[in-house]
Amino acid sequence: MRKQQSRRMILGLAKDLDDAIEKKDQQSIISMFDEDCEIELLGISLRGRSGVRRWLDWLYEKLISIKLTPITIMVEGDVFFEEFMVKARLRNGAEITSKQSEVLVYEKNKVKSLRLYFDRLEFADAVAKDIFSRALVNRIITLSLKDLL
Repeated sequence: MRKQQSRRMILGLAKDLDDAIEKKDQQSIISMFDEDCEIELLGISLRGRSGVRRWLDWLYEKLISIKLTPITIMVEGDVFFEEFMVKARLRNGAEITSKQSEVLVYEKNKVKSLRLYFDRLEFADAVAKDIFSRALVNRIITLSLKDLL
């Protein structure tokens, strides 16, 4: 039976991760993950520290700055849940504010699993450069909300 980490420890580890993401400190971030970790986002799974590197390369290729602001935090056992706001500046100069959530599972003070949830259409809208792409994204957003509004 594995020893459960304390709530205070998990809160501190998660805060350290957020701080490192904002500073774009990739080495620190990678060291916070278990060698056999898994990251799930946008319907894909990335494994191991090489997966962490791929996620970070993708993230920082798109963003030049990022600020994370917690909204709701819950810890249950070794599981950390957070709803948060992301305010970011993209490489194309656009700014985006996005409400996201994450589930982190810790094992031996390392992230064993990260599941990240956000609306990809918010980012598609921000990165769409030409008039055709912007029109297409706006049409998809409109269709996705049909009969809801």
